[in-house]
Formats: sequence, C-alpha cells, structure tokens
Amino acid sequence: MLGKVIWVVLLPVCASVVGCHESPAPPPTAPKAAEPAVVVVEDADEPDEDEPAAATENAPLETGPIKVGIAHSLSGTMAVVGARLEQMALMTLAQINAEGGVLGRPLEPVVVDPASDWPLFAEKARELLAQQEVAVIFGGETSVSRKSMLPVIEELGGLLFYPATFEGQELSCNVFYTGMTPSQQAIPALDYLMSREGGGYRRFVFVGTDYVLPRTTFRLLAEDARQHGIGTQQTMEMYTPFGHTDYGTIVSEIAKFGNGTKTAIVASFWGESLAAFHAELARQKLQTRVLHLSLDEYQIQYDTVRPYVGTLSARSYLSNPAVSENARLQQDWREYVSRVPPGTLQDARIEDSMEATYVGIRLWKLAVERAGSTAPERVRATLPLVKLKGPMGVELGFDKNHFLARPLFIASLRSDGSYDVRWRSAGALPPEPFSRYHPETYQRPARTLQELERCRTQ
Repeated sequence: MLGKVIWVVLLPVCASVVGCHESPAPPPTAPKAAEPAVVVVEDADEPDEDEPAAATENAPLETGPIKVGIAHSLSGTMAVVGARLEQMALMTLAQINAEGGVLGRPLEPVVVDPASDWPLFAEKARELLAQQEVAVIFGGETSVSRKSMLPVIEELGGLLFYPATFEGQELSCNVFYTGMTPSQQAIPALDYLMSREGGGYRRFVFVGTDYVLPRTTFRLLAEDARQHGIGTQQTMEMYTPFGHTDYGTIVSEIAKFGNGTKTAIVASFWGESLAAFHAELARQKLQTRVLHLSLDEYQIQYDTVRPYVGTLSARSYLSNPAVSENARLQQDWREYVSRVPPGTLQDARIEDSMEATYVGIRLWKLAVERAGSTAPERVRATLPLVKLKGPMGVELGFDKNHFLARPLFIASLRSDGSYDVRWRSAGALPPEPFSRYHPETYQRPARTLQELERCRTQ
C-alpha cells in the first residue's frame, strides 16, 4: 500500500513533502533511432488516495506530442557546458521516443539559448511555459541561472529539473534538483582529506570562481573544519571572477599561507580559470594536494590531461568504472556523438551534470507514466515515489524535498585520463537541503497552515 501524499509550502520558496516507496523497474535500454524533431525558439486535509490519480476524471484527454523545454547556454561563456547538457537531453528524449514515447505520445524538444546571460534565463523560461506550453523544463547550468528562472517557474506553475552540483539552501515545489549538494560532495570530500586515509590534512585553502556556489560551499567547509578542531588561522578563502586567468599573485599567496607546512587546496573553478590556475601551480612549482569540486572529465580532455595528473576529484559519476548500466550509457553517447554535426561537441566524455540530466529525464518519464498525466501538479506529487538504477549501479530517487540521493567517488587522475578511485560512498548519500551549520543565515520563516495547504493543493 502506497503512503499518502502530503504537500508542504516553504516560503519564499516552497517544498513538497512526499513519502518514498517502491517504484517500477527502470525502462529497458532503448533501441537506436533518429533524433526527434527539435523546435528551436529564436530570441524574440490529506488526499484520500495513496498517490495522485491518473488523468481520467474531470480532465481533458491529452493527445499529440508532449513538448519538453531545454534551456541551456548554447553561446557565451557557459556554452562549453550548456551544449553538452542540451545534447544529452536530446539523446535521452530520442531514446524514449524510440521506446514508444510517454503515455503513447512522442516527446518534442523545444530548445532555447539563454546565451550565458543570467537574466535571459528568466525570459526564456517564461517563453517556454507561457508561449510554447511545455510540460517540463530541463535546464540551467549554474546557480545564478537557476535562481533567475525560479520566480517564473513558480509563478506559472511549471516544473524545472536542475542538473548541476549546487549549494543547496533552496527548496521549491516546482524544482527537482538532480545535482549534488555540499552534504553529498564537498563535506564528505573535506572529511576524507582530514582522515588518515586522505592524508590527515589540517590546513586548507578554499579557492574558486566568485559566485554563489563556491562562496556558500566554502563557508560550509570552513565550518565543517571548525567542527573538527581546525581554527580560523588554518583556513583561507580566495575568489576570482568568471574568466580570470592571471593566478600569479593567488598562487604566491597560497604558497605563503602554506609556508612549507602540509596544506591541501579545495578548488571550485569554472571555464578557463581551471587550466590557468594549474598552469600557475606548475610555473611556481607549488606541489600540494589539490581536490576539485568542479573538474569534469570533458574539461580534462579539453585542456589536456598533464596538468591535472594526481589531482583529486569529488564526483558523483565517473566514466571508467565497469558497471553495466554505465557501459550502456557510454556506448549510447558515443554513437550519438558520432551522428551530430562536426564541432557540436568536444569529445565523447560524460560528466556529472550530463548524467544528472539523463537521470532526471528518465525519472520524469516514470513519474508521468505513474501519474497518467503530464500535468505538473500530478507529476511532482508522483516523482518522489519512483526510483531507477542509475548509470553507476546505485538506486536513485528524490526525497520529500525534491533532492536526489547521489553516490560520491573521490578519485585521482591518471596520465591516460582515467580515474583511480580512492574512496566511494556506501550507496547513494542522502541530501541535506539546508545547512546544519548556519541556521541563523538560512532560517526558514514561520509558515501558516494556509500556506502549507496552498502549496499542497496548487
């Protein structure tokens, strides 16, 4: 017997609260098929039932293609990330269409390009929901892009799946988060570095690109260090703007801070800053342990492997572990890449956010089929009830707050571009959407029963 569904509002953003239960088996591997046609948009009290009822009574019959929005940067600074997420979404939708679609209906991608312009993400989200009338949006590659879309998604009652690693500290009835939170990535990674197995480090430099994800994450890491008896004089935080490439002074300051003592660097860089930072480490011959929170496998191939050999990366997905589900995804992706126009993608590697995109679309499909409808309010009530076995061989599913349980691998990079896994979690790690360390900063406001009812029933 399935448990009852309860919706809870959290303002200024709200969260759904749903029990987690058994789910259908994951769909079979799809036969290969031509890609679906893509619409490219140019700029211009508790319920009585155990789960949402299928869309049969008092609901119009849903027929024809199901429009699915894809909102990733295909131009600008973040295009190297956004284009890969878009293509993974298109591949997954093509697979589902080859399997017979969803509820017997084909999926029709509607692609927009917010062009790495954070306010433009809000405009594009409104365009997808209000004009194109998509059933769901898969999009965003940075926290600022997600936060730009969030008010529009909530205003119009849409659904957004966000695939990137992010800082947590947010709950919404209308958003499902498939990337890692600090409790699933950064904090276990720091705990590993402090352990005997990880080197027993007691001195840390937190350095990264200056935006909400690194700043929030590093603040949480600093507090985690305090909980382990590491004082403020033993940690340092440093930030640089997007696109920054001159790291001479930064690396000199890190060397001075370390002063010959055993020091580890925890880094979270985006774009060309990553390669520039490592180049400066090599130029100044600063040999210290570096653990990356944002070093994706495609970035290694793009920049060449050599500067990163021996560095650690904390990832939820790795391409080389021999897992049957992962082997199938890798093969599907290689075949897909071979069919896209030359220059569309840098290489055939898959990284965390791409795998999270794939998993999010597959979970949405299961939820739609279980709900018997694409209506956002029905789908979001059903999503926490479904699970699937992910590419890393671990069962994945959303918790009551719309966060996805994720496994964690800490691995060092080999010279051939593959990874040597040093530590792995025992199964999927449950997310903690709000920090245990800063309740005064992220204090959720008091909520009335009317507010809770509004979120549950909207």
